[in-house]
Amino acid sequence: MNFEPIGIIHNGYKEKFGIPRQPGLATSMVSTIELLSEYSQEEVVRGLEGCSHIWLIFIFSACVDKGWSPTVRPPRFGGNQRMGVLATRSPFRPNPIGLSAVKLEKIETDSGKVILTVSGADLLDQTPVLDIKPYIPYSDSLPDAHCHYAQGYDPLSLPVKFTPESLRFCEQVEKRSGLALIKQIIEILRCDPRPAYQRSAEREYGIRLHDYNIRWSIDDKEAIHVLAVEECED
Repeated sequence: MNFEPIGIIHNGYKEKFGIPRQPGLATSMVSTIELLSEYSQEEVVRGLEGCSHIWLIFIFSACVDKGWSPTVRPPRFGGNQRMGVLATRSPFRPNPIGLSAVKLEKIETDSGKVILTVSGADLLDQTPVLDIKPYIPYSDSLPDAHCHYAQGYDPLSLPVKFTPESLRFCEQVEKRSGLALIKQIIEILRCDPRPAYQRSAEREYGIRLHDYNIRWSIDDKEAIHVLAVEECED
């Protein structure tokens, strides 16, 4: 079986660290899916505009050369407990395939190109998309389903405090580009990207979002602190 991508996703997630661990947690992050030339036809997506959400089937392209293991250490358990790889959503799988439900914002067909705009995706920029399917609520939503180690998700409710310099920089970026950078930073940091075994208030972290480096820390008793936002040098 040989599968070829039908599209490529474009967004501000330039590295794995910082991407929400599940879809739908950072809804302000907008992504576009560019269908590749063979599939970039209006007929291919006819009727899809009537769907509010879609499934993306994709390749964990950053992990394809990393191999796989029968057991992995899920971040939810702080890396201290092993589980079978098929009992997790680890990207290090026998076949590095991912599945995410996202909100379909719009479809554009112009100049021989088909582009889908979605929100809430948890895919790395430039991820190859293998297939797109409609999300069908009556069959895909299972209210009685459960997973013993992932019963729910509670984002951090801490206030997000920007230094004056970082806030001023973000406001300039938003004015210049129209990017909702402040809202995106707040949503992503409230998802708490920190590894469960690194929860020190003194520790600083960095993520790359779009073309910007964000330095931040979290004091679990006080606030999430955005220490600096700067343009990437490369």
